[in-house]
Amino acid sequence: MKKKRVQEKIKARSVPFSQTRSRHASETAEDYVEAVLDLIDEKGECRVLDLSRFFNVSHVTVSRIVKRLNDADLLYTQPYKPIELTDKGYKLAKKSKKRHEIVLAFLIKLGVDKANAEIDSEGIEHHVSPSTLDAMKKFLK
Repeated sequence: MKKKRVQEKIKARSVPFSQTRSRHASETAEDYVEAVLDLIDEKGECRVLDLSRFFNVSHVTVSRIVKRLNDADLLYTQPYKPIELTDKGYKLAKKSKKRHEIVLAFLIKLGVDKANAEIDSEGIEHHVSPSTLDAMKKFLK
């Protein structure tokens, strides 16, 4: 009986960790599609070099991630052409951007200075649950 209770406790504690691991897996995709959207809005197009500068990573790193996101139907790319968002990628970018804006506004409303709020919101936005995000929205109103 004791062994069963221990296993139940372990399982209950593992659920939040598995959710966090799952969210980690989608962070890069969310960051990249959001960056592509921002760069297209700012410059009219997005290229691998733009993303490399944006994230301060190598051209090779960006190329690998862009290929993976192309395979996941989030981005569309061809050699020597700008990177485009697919419909699926655009929806994810808009959702991620909105979530980021809510978290950022929430942190600023709490009194966190803007520079730190921007840094912290980059991490929090990927891990906030829909119910917590709703609570943040209510708090902001």
